[in-house]
Amino acid sequence: MQEQRSIRLFRRGPAAEVRLAVFVLLSVLLLITDARWPVLEPARQAISMVIYPFQRAAMAPAEITQYVDTWMNATALVHSEKEALQRQRIELAQVSTHAAQLAAENEQLRRLLQVADTVTQPAVAVEVFYEPPNAFNRRLVFNKGTKHGIHPGMPVIDEGGVVGQVVRVTAYTAEAALITDDKVSIPVQVLRNGLRLVAFGGHSAAKIEARYLTNEVDLKVGDTLITSGIGGLFPAGLPVAEVESIDFDPATGFAVAVGQPLSHPERYRHFLVLLVQESASQLEDIEGDDD
Repeated sequence: MQEQRSIRLFRRGPAAEVRLAVFVLLSVLLLITDARWPVLEPARQAISMVIYPFQRAAMAPAEITQYVDTWMNATALVHSEKEALQRQRIELAQVSTHAAQLAAENEQLRRLLQVADTVTQPAVAVEVFYEPPNAFNRRLVFNKGTKHGIHPGMPVIDEGGVVGQVVRVTAYTAEAALITDDKVSIPVQVLRNGLRLVAFGGHSAAKIEARYLTNEVDLKVGDTLITSGIGGLFPAGLPVAEVESIDFDPATGFAVAVGQPLSHPERYRHFLVLLVQESASQLEDIEGDDD
């Protein structure tokens, strides 16, 4: 069987050293020619066109990796910028709300200062510390107590009128019952004619009542009730409420006048406590009813 052999054009080729020298010489000639004359530019362009697809294929993995990395970085940057914008919007909304709240409180404090200038008794400005969660009693706890001269029985007012009465104090806090609380009663009089009455809290709709009125009583809807000063706890002349309705009961022969308080304890945080001399007997009644 005859062995298959590759066909060779030359049985003996030039030596390796000769071929190396020829290639080196050819390279030097090409370098000199390319540097001095543009005769090889068409060949360069043709070779570039041929090898361009191979170059793109070789560069494709690096370009894809760079594109993916850039896309991921851009996505993360957009996400972080979105979170930063959302956080900034929330902060701006909080700042705006806080500024509006401060403006409202400053306006109310200016009105309280005007009220403090009109009353003859010394007063202490207090701020609501918290509101006890009690469905039966209407109370507010303030951030000042006996260290600031506040004692049980002292009235609490705002720019609208009487808010309530201090019923319990500690060194640094004071608890006040609102005039709508069923433990509070205030001697009042009708501003129009001086008629003296007693206003009680405890109405279901957060109103006050003047009870046991006869049919001949000179009281009308729209009359303003102010403190009469009787008893010494509440100074005379403080606004209390406006009469909304008068209901007569033929069975008992008496009427009940329902009034809307002129103060607004549910709206504000700052109030004035009038430092008046408390009455021991009335304080005992208040504390006894509270117990």
